[in-house]
Amino acid sequence: MEQQGKGMMMKKKVMVAIDESELSHYALEWTLENLGNTIHNSELVVFTAQPTAIDLGCTNNNLDEFCFSPELVAALQENCKKVALVLLDKAKDICADHGIVAETVTEVGSHGRGTIQRAFLGSVSNYCVHNATCPVLVVRKPI
Repeated sequence: MEQQGKGMMMKKKVMVAIDESELSHYALEWTLENLGNTIHNSELVVFTAQPTAIDLGCTNNNLDEFCFSPELVAALQENCKKVALVLLDKAKDICADHGIVAETVTEVGSHGRGTIQRAFLGSVSNYCVHNATCPVLVVRKPI
């Protein structure tokens, strides 16, 4: 625990980012099993990102890109929101199985990069490791 003021303890915040992959749920399980004592005394936030219209291929900034109708974009974004909520509900259930109550957060986010650019520029994990102002743990599933 971090100390705040005269003997007052402040809870740490721990965030676990998940997506629809099996690997992200493995990382959540690993975190709960291996850092359980720390997390029991902390605030756990489970985060997932929803794609933006750009990620869905719905921009018209470039004439070479295909642009969907506003109605289809809205339907796609609503579906992405539902998927994110299901992912977070599953994560909350996993946390509850470990006796931990987690806060869940979903945000819309994109760097506006295409698939090829993202592959060459690196992953979210790589970005966080190199740019976060707090400690970062990357969990890799054994092969």
